[in-house]
Amino acid sequence: MFYAAFSAVGFAYLVSYVVPAINVPLTAVVIVAIFTIINIKGVKETGLVQTSLVIFLLILLGIFICWGLFSGNATGSLSLNAPQGFWGVLRASAFIFVVYLGGEAIAVAQGEIKDPGKNIPRAILLTCFALILIYTATAYVVFRIVPSESLVGKVSPLAYVAEQFMGPIGVVVITIAGIIAALSSVNTSTMAHSRVAYALARDGYFPKSFFNLHERFKTPFIAVLLGSMLTAMFAATGIVNFVTYATDFGFIIGFIFVNLSLIKLRREKPNLHRPFKTPLYPLTPILGIITSLVLILFLEAGTLLIGLELFIFGLVVYYVRMVGYYRISLAAGGMNFGISAFSALLAYQIVSNSLPVALAENMRLLLFGVAVLVSLTCFVAGLLDVTRRYV
Repeated sequence: MFYAAFSAVGFAYLVSYVVPAINVPLTAVVIVAIFTIINIKGVKETGLVQTSLVIFLLILLGIFICWGLFSGNATGSLSLNAPQGFWGVLRASAFIFVVYLGGEAIAVAQGEIKDPGKNIPRAILLTCFALILIYTATAYVVFRIVPSESLVGKVSPLAYVAEQFMGPIGVVVITIAGIIAALSSVNTSTMAHSRVAYALARDGYFPKSFFNLHERFKTPFIAVLLGSMLTAMFAATGIVNFVTYATDFGFIIGFIFVNLSLIKLRREKPNLHRPFKTPLYPLTPILGIITSLVLILFLEAGTLLIGLELFIFGLVVYYVRMVGYYRISLAAGGMNFGISAFSALLAYQIVSNSLPVALAENMRLLLFGVAVLVSLTCFVAGLLDVTRRYV
């Protein structure tokens, strides 16, 4: 959902580069609403839109790269340097981590992919290689055309570079390419977060309503709608850095657990049918975990705090579902009885004037009343907890 919000906000900022008068948060929310409707209509429509967007995007990026490689207007330098050292590279990696996401959404749609055991790994690997090739070629063109210091403070660095060797048409090409890329990402991530919620509902961790399919379109429309409402809320902030780091945190944590799950499955189920096996096991998942943990250290502190809160909330919900409501109720009942007993003891000490501190008469009566009320309330709540029955 954060990734969808990030893409929607990015789209709105790109449009504002062409039409400065637009409202960025409102535009982001509107685009989320449009793709919510598209995703409710079905994966066929979603796939058609996605394929069209990607083909057009690749054509535009191909024009930029090929033109830049053979342009004579090159004033940049291809020398590599890291002014802030290796830690600066890691800090930059944590920030741009989000632009390498998208390939994992293929796995999210596993229930709607033919021969997923082979096609999902192939698609993810091809996506990774394509991203590396496109980003490397784009960066090569950028630093071939202009010096790196000239990009500081530019609202749209790629548009600025394109203008240097393509003229005004370059600004149009890159702006349209960025808009298409953002739209494509909103579409993909909207589909992905709804399918995740659908799977969690199927396994009993989310309410069963998320598992309901639309009678006509056969899509998890409730999961799409509720997820998109939260996405729109995040997008309405219009803060790029916040949604970027929040997206990074969520995916990095996800990657850590994916690698842990790989190790766990290899050890506990060595004979499981595996159409695709991770190469260089266990080195690959171990390096994945270490790299992810290092990148987390370079995210914004505020994002880490929000991410930690969501992570703890998720663990609590998970273990409540694992233990069961009846056992949780018994535990809550025990805690309520304990609080009731403690409050009753405190009330006795107040009325017998045996507290270690001296209190005024009015304050003593007030504390006595509060202690008695808390004791009675918790005692009744404890009785309700231990006598409750769940099916």
